[in-house]
Amino acid sequence: MNRLEGKTAIVTGGTMGIGEAIVRRFADEGAHVVVVARSRERGERLAAELGQDRVRFVAADVTEPASADAAVEAAEAFGGVDVLVNNAAIDFTSDLLQTDGDDVRRVFETNFFGTFWMFTRVARELRRRGGGSIINITSRLASIGVSTMVVYSASKGALLAMTRGAAVELAPYGVRVNAVAPGLTATPLYDAWVGEQDDPEAFAANVAATIPQGRVGTPEEVAAAVAYLAADESAHVTGASIPVDGGYTAA
Repeated sequence: MNRLEGKTAIVTGGTMGIGEAIVRRFADEGAHVVVVARSRERGERLAAELGQDRVRFVAADVTEPASADAAVEAAEAFGGVDVLVNNAAIDFTSDLLQTDGDDVRRVFETNFFGTFWMFTRVARELRRRGGGSIINITSRLASIGVSTMVVYSASKGALLAMTRGAAVELAPYGVRVNAVAPGLTATPLYDAWVGEQDDPEAFAANVAATIPQGRVGTPEEVAAAVAYLAADESAHVTGASIPVDGGYTAA
């Protein structure tokens, strides 16, 4: 399929896991992609593999507002931005009552403010261009409570609230804003987490048993939902949050 032919997308955190799967899906569907991430080695390797005529890499930290300007400028080489995927985020687990304020600020600096800087810069550009699509990658934890994940959940919950409010505010300008909320997904971080356990095989089986479909998701399954929201076939979809969690938040 070439549903994204002629579109240019910016994908943050696009060098591994879900972000990398999104970049690959978008390139397969005909889009030009600007990848924004901190790892220059992984970013340049990905761009070289997919082709500089299709993918360009911008080494940047989304917590710096200037990174948004660099991403938009890079997209101009492909004709200008049409789609933004805010995927960059950091994980964080802690006992809530022992959590240091500096850690809370660090999580929000990336997961919310980093998204906010990129979102507002690109949204202004999309408004100028007559419309486009913004997809924020949230989490199942934006909607449910899990012990030791309170700060991370709060950062993703704030992002979900911003998604819904911005969808209403930007609708008159043709800018659609949606969210994709992954559940547990088989990324390198997930694999490392499982590998740290005393009995990784039993631990993975117990995790899978908490999901109605009986398994964790794949990055490619998340990327498929993102591609739908980036494509014109979702033209009447805005303010939505699509869970890709095997039924976890429905149970």
